[in-house]
Amino acid sequence: MVMKPFSLNLKGCLVTFSRPAVMGILNVTPDSFYAGSHAFDPQAIHNRVRRMLDEGVDIIDVGGYSSRPGAADVSVDEEMRRVEAGVKAVREVSADVPVSVDTFRASVARLAVESFGADIINDISGGNADEAMFDTVADLGVPYVLMHMRGTPSTMQSLTDYNDVTADVIAELSKPLHELALRGVADVIVDPGFGFAKTLEQNYRLFANLPHIAQMLDRPLLVGISRKSMITRLCDVTADEALPGTVALNTAAVMWGASILRVHDVGAARQTVDVALRLCNPT
Repeated sequence: MVMKPFSLNLKGCLVTFSRPAVMGILNVTPDSFYAGSHAFDPQAIHNRVRRMLDEGVDIIDVGGYSSRPGAADVSVDEEMRRVEAGVKAVREVSADVPVSVDTFRASVARLAVESFGADIINDISGGNADEAMFDTVADLGVPYVLMHMRGTPSTMQSLTDYNDVTADVIAELSKPLHELALRGVADVIVDPGFGFAKTLEQNYRLFANLPHIAQMLDRPLLVGISRKSMITRLCDVTADEALPGTVALNTAAVMWGASILRVHDVGAARQTVDVALRLCNPT
C-alpha cells in the first residue's frame, strides 16, 4: 500500500507530493537525544541546511525545544530565539524549500510563520499543550502536523495504558481532526507519535498497523522513527548506531503508506524511498 499523492497549500501555492517526502530534522538545541542533529551556532546551522539540501531534502523541520524525556524546560523567549535562528538560516540558503517548525506553543507558531517565514506547524502535543493552537493554525492558514501523544515528555511514559493501541490512537486522533475541520483547517498531516506514550511493544504493534491507520484517518501520514528508542532498545545500540534499524523501518513505512519520513539522515532516507518504491513497482 503505497501512499496516495497529496497536496499542501504553502503560502498560497498548491504543492503536490507524488512520492513520499523526506523531512530533515534541524534541531537548534543543545540537548536533543541524537547529537548528530544538533546545530547551535550560525555556521553549524548553515552547514547542516546546505548538506540536507544537497542530499535532496523535501521539507526542513526546525525545532527549538527538545522533546526527549528529561530534557530541560525552555522559555518561550529562548524557543523563539532558537526557531528564528533556524528558520532564517534555512531561508538564507534557500527561499524555496518548505520549512516546518516543531513547536507546541501557539505564540511560537504564529511568530515563526508571520515573521520568520515558516510554512508548516508540527505540534507534538496534538493541540493539547496550548488551547490556542488550533485557532492559531486556522488563522495562519498553514498545514498542521497533528501528532498523537499523552501527557508531556516528562509524564508520557506513565500513560501507556491502552485497550488496543492502534484503535485507541486512531480514536484519540479523530477528535482533534474533527475540531480542526470545524475551524476550516484542510491540510492536516497525521503522526501516530512513535515513542511518545508507547511502550516498545506498543510501538511495533502500532507500526505494523500503518496501512490501517492511513486508511481509517485518510490523511497524509508522517512517520518519525529516526534513531529512536524503539530501535536502540530492541537492538541494544546507541542512537549513533541506529541508522540500519532506521532504514529498515522507513522501508516498511514507505511500503505501508507513509507520506512523509521525518529523519536525521536525509541521504539515507532518499535512497530508502527510491528502493522501497521500486520494490512496490518492480517492473
